[in-house]
Amino acid sequence: MVSKVASQKKIKGQVFLPGTVHWLVVSVAINLGLLLKLIHDGHLRMEWSGPNGMPGKENGATLSSLSSYPAEPKQANDGQIQQKLINLDHGDPTMYQSYWKQMGDRTTVVISGWQSVSYFSDTKNLCWFLEPGFANAVTRLHNLVGNAETENQHIVVGTGSTQLFQAVLYALCPSDAPEPMSIVSAAPFYSSYPLITECLKSGLYKWRGDANDFDKDEPYIELVTSPNNPDGSIREAVFNGSGGIVVHDLAYYWPQYTPISSRADYDIMLFTLSKSTGHAGMRLGWALVKDETIAKKMVKFIEISSIGVSKDSQVRAAKILDVISDTYEDAETSNESKPFFDYGYEEMKKRWGQLREAVNKGQSFSLPNLPVGKCNFSNQTFGTQPAFAWVKCEQAVDDCESFLKKHKILTRGGAHFGSSKKYARVSLIGHEDDYNEFIRRFSQINYVESL
Repeated sequence: MVSKVASQKKIKGQVFLPGTVHWLVVSVAINLGLLLKLIHDGHLRMEWSGPNGMPGKENGATLSSLSSYPAEPKQANDGQIQQKLINLDHGDPTMYQSYWKQMGDRTTVVISGWQSVSYFSDTKNLCWFLEPGFANAVTRLHNLVGNAETENQHIVVGTGSTQLFQAVLYALCPSDAPEPMSIVSAAPFYSSYPLITECLKSGLYKWRGDANDFDKDEPYIELVTSPNNPDGSIREAVFNGSGGIVVHDLAYYWPQYTPISSRADYDIMLFTLSKSTGHAGMRLGWALVKDETIAKKMVKFIEISSIGVSKDSQVRAAKILDVISDTYEDAETSNESKPFFDYGYEEMKKRWGQLREAVNKGQSFSLPNLPVGKCNFSNQTFGTQPAFAWVKCEQAVDDCESFLKKHKILTRGGAHFGSSKKYARVSLIGHEDDYNEFIRRFSQINYVESL
């Protein structure tokens, strides 16, 4: 009889049992399969490294995690989703992420280490920190969509439309005035207007609230947002007193939200990348300004406050805007994927359809009637489908924000917009899973409360 010791395999003093070898092979195979699956699913990526970490296939591969790349929520089961706090208070435009992911490398930009060293972009331009490529992309997109006149306009770039709004106030308010300039906007107005205006307690200007209640015969600035945030209405200036200056915030005047009926041609127009393309994290906006003196003062404010605007963000934004234009103007490119505004229009149409269906399940909530018009860009007739819903709680509910919060739905109450607490603003441009769960809860609340 052969002993166990005799049946063992010896390799350089080490002993391996036949069964051990079998399980070792199985373990290696399982781990290799798991590793390949992670790479295939996008949770890990393979990078070849050469000498000193430089790219090159000669020296093997390294793995790096992609877990920090997407801003998508982690997968959760139905029970976890139903217990989740749904945050629809802010307008974080993560709805657009799925579109840009399927575009792959078409919007990828490589920025070398030697780029963006200087403060200056174009010293011959009034806005010396404006990247020429970004200026061209902005002009091209406006001309394509037909939502703003670009001839005889100065482009001023800012760190989001928030900085541009501050720059406008600085440019329009005289420093030697005996009293601060009054700032007004028709209620419901954008909730950040009073916060930004009063943030620094400036002696140049002061928030005076609802334009409908303003009747003083003195210089003032009226802020007109159209389509309006929060209620989606199409706005014009309200007050026509002497000495008034109107600033038009056109963040949502894009064809996924509203019919483009004409080219806006106002003295001061504000736009932002966050709501036009969904790239809120780039922190980039632009103003179209007719008056050269006002444009220069806006540039001076941005120079003082931040010494310009990120070149890297402008380069990335230029690429994205050009890709959007390409999908409409380049026949070969347009066949490869759905054009951006078509995607945005269809997604907003779907979400508004779901919301209206949920509202119709009972009598607890109502929505405003939104205007219908012919869109010159898409050649379609449709109703405005804003990025936010202005929801009114009916019946005995006096505080809509608090009522929805009890059901783990965070919104922004009407008081923030100079309106009644019976209203709440609900963001419609977040992740699809969150929005679908909101619709499920909203429908259930409406049905139960209406019994």
